[in-house]
Amino acid sequence: MKIDPIHQFNIEPLFTIGHIGNHTIAFTNSSLYMLVAVALISILMLASGTQLVPGRLQSIAEISYEFVASTIRSTAGAEGMKFFPLIFSLFMFICVSNLVGIIPYTFTISSHLIVTAALALLVFFTVLIYGVYKNGLKFFKIFVPHGVPGYILPLVMFIEILSFFLRPVSHSVRLFANMLAGHIALKVFAGFVAMLGVSLGAIGWIGGVLPLALTVALTALELLVAFLQAYVFAILTCIYLNDAIHPGH
Repeated sequence: MKIDPIHQFNIEPLFTIGHIGNHTIAFTNSSLYMLVAVALISILMLASGTQLVPGRLQSIAEISYEFVASTIRSTAGAEGMKFFPLIFSLFMFICVSNLVGIIPYTFTISSHLIVTAALALLVFFTVLIYGVYKNGLKFFKIFVPHGVPGYILPLVMFIEILSFFLRPVSHSVRLFANMLAGHIALKVFAGFVAMLGVSLGAIGWIGGVLPLALTVALTALELLVAFLQAYVFAILTCIYLNDAIHPGH
């Protein structure tokens, strides 16, 4: 029995939308689960209501709102709240899509680098454009740390500039790599259970208790990772936006 942990990441076209030259524009399973994530978030936000005594949906919506708002205030200050719609949307989209992806036979959007890179580039260009728009040339003070001796300033500036332009790489690869590795580990351990049972019968099923227990433990860990990775992506976005709002601080 063959264990194929990579098959779960295949992007499959569901139907063709049209053609541009020799290229086919298709609606894929990735597109479908993006719509599913947006639909679930929309249902949560629209159906939560505004009751004085909140129900379950309203409580989840209010906790999510306050959690992101407090994260922004603690990292980017009150002025950073103008970016609340962007950060909240990123957090909810990543968190919900990650949680949906843990369900067996579903698809994890953030396990593809092209998706996480697109989100990271959105943040990068927002920081760059808003930073220059708000501060002009003063924005580039972020490349000149305070208190650095003049004789090593060129080297420090080079490192700061390089790290700034590498932000989208680290921002996207962190999310992509964690979700990819976690789902591969889950698939491998779950595959061991089925493989032992098919090949060794009753003895195999008894021997599969340990990999089954590890699969359950990894699933619980993946639930935590799904939330943590959304939080890390959001808080890094806040930190980067703080550079655009308060350059040189």
